[in-house]
Amino acid sequence: MANHNTYDPMSEAAEMYLLRIALLTRGDEPVPIPQLAETLDVSPISANQMCRKLEARGLVAYQPYKGVTLTEQGEAIALRVLRKRRLWEVFLAEKLGVSPQVAEDIACRFEHVTPDDLAEKLADYLDHPVLSPQHKPIPSLSDDASGRSAQPLSALGVGQRARVVSILAHEPLKNFLSVQNFGPGTEVRALAAVEDRALLLEVGGQHITLDFDIAQQINVTPLQETRPAEKTPSRHSNPA
Repeated sequence: MANHNTYDPMSEAAEMYLLRIALLTRGDEPVPIPQLAETLDVSPISANQMCRKLEARGLVAYQPYKGVTLTEQGEAIALRVLRKRRLWEVFLAEKLGVSPQVAEDIACRFEHVTPDDLAEKLADYLDHPVLSPQHKPIPSLSDDASGRSAQPLSALGVGQRARVVSILAHEPLKNFLSVQNFGPGTEVRALAAVEDRALLLEVGGQHITLDFDIAQQINVTPLQETRPAEKTPSRHSNPA
């Protein structure tokens, strides 16, 4: 069966490793091989061998006795696979009435055989959802280059919109933000700022306030604003 993805053909197992590393990553800390092996239900030796293969392909960086981190290319692949999974979750839950947990289990099998162009047709059909049925963010296409133009949330100007790329904070803060439906893939808009103190944001129609120190630990990619077309003057209007 031909592979329809835009990157070099990969096995389902390799994609699962990249995706699992992405989901286990916390900040810049490497994912330990034993932890990765446990979540994938394989032996540490097998996990180590696969990570070495992924390193040879430039998809992960391996640090002896510490673990692995994704390279930019590896992260792009992982996010693309995750995007397909969560789009299928939305389809199965919203259109077919499947429970969110069952939808996730089924989508895990669909994510590896879905061509990129079909995934985007699915996104169009679903009106480009940003959250899965379990309120997990759906990566956008622009997240493939997440590290190239990312900046701290604290640097966002008032009125500017952005998409969250990563959160480098500790787990309790991540859990708190998750309850607010705030995580990678979330779109935010800066409403007001008190310099070096706090930032007022609009997130999913709700307003939340973050301390400046917290905002510095969140990386975002600014979004381009769409400028409205200029109105054609009425023929009855008086010239200025």
